[in-house]
Amino acid sequence: MQKKIDLSLVIPAYNEEKNLSILHHQINEVVSELNLSYEIIFVDDCSIDNTLNELKKIANKDQRVVIIALRRRYGQTTAMSAGFDNARGEVTIPMDADLQNDPRDISKLLDKLNEGYDVVSGWRKNRKEPFLTRRLPSMIANKLISVITGVDLHDTGCTLKAYRSEILEETKLYGEMHRFIPAIAHIAGAKIAEVIVRHHPRKYGKAKYGINRTLRVILDALTVKFLLSFQTRPMHFFGKLGVFVGGVGALLLTYLVYQRFFLALPLSSRPSFLVAIFCMLVGLQLVMTGLLAEMLTRIYFETQNKKTYIIKEKVN
Repeated sequence: MQKKIDLSLVIPAYNEEKNLSILHHQINEVVSELNLSYEIIFVDDCSIDNTLNELKKIANKDQRVVIIALRRRYGQTTAMSAGFDNARGEVTIPMDADLQNDPRDISKLLDKLNEGYDVVSGWRKNRKEPFLTRRLPSMIANKLISVITGVDLHDTGCTLKAYRSEILEETKLYGEMHRFIPAIAHIAGAKIAEVIVRHHPRKYGKAKYGINRTLRVILDALTVKFLLSFQTRPMHFFGKLGVFVGGVGALLLTYLVYQRFFLALPLSSRPSFLVAIFCMLVGLQLVMTGLLAEMLTRIYFETQNKKTYIIKEKVN
């Protein structure tokens, strides 16, 4: 068992060589005043510049710095997941390596967390980025994510968040899922808060993500919604959809058969006849997919001895 400490800072980095020493100094300056034991975990996502060498120089001077170097570029979510898996802190705070997040907000997140919350999310209310290419797509994505997941946060894409360790222990990340941890935690009963944090314009390096990321995030939001609502009962999703589509096909077919026998209208020349048959077949396929998904769900939970619930506390 690794010894627990108070705080872990997880920082994914890709081609951020000019920012690292500045960020490291800022973090130490802020966190050292909090009287907490802490570690700084830098995850190098296979940078092609001098990022890894810069991190090694920092680690040689500061034993609180941990470096995780990935073999290839996996992306921000996987890099963050690697940091979470190796974090020893009772609280974990991820942040960007580009100096746009401000370490001075760490104390603000911790203060809010100590009010009894499990997750505290940062809100970059005054973002220092282009409106059309960054802020507008983000606003649209945030609104859609709030509607889809039912968790009303202004800024799901802000990396700067604070998590209690037990929240992250129950969460596996895929795709762009790191931004959905609050939604996943909310379904499990976690208390979530949001605080306004500072945001600075980028000084060194280039932004790694653009407008094309918005579509991926929205698709991931739909995935999260499905997993949270139907992971243990997929038949409720596929079955309802199958019954609806098949029902539409059956009603249409009934109407066409009525026209054929009572109004003497031919069926062979009517495209609606094929549509009715198609809807009924699709409905049947959806119901069968739901049955297969139910079987896979049971195999998943039973063979891995996983529980379909999370216990918050035990007494005696």
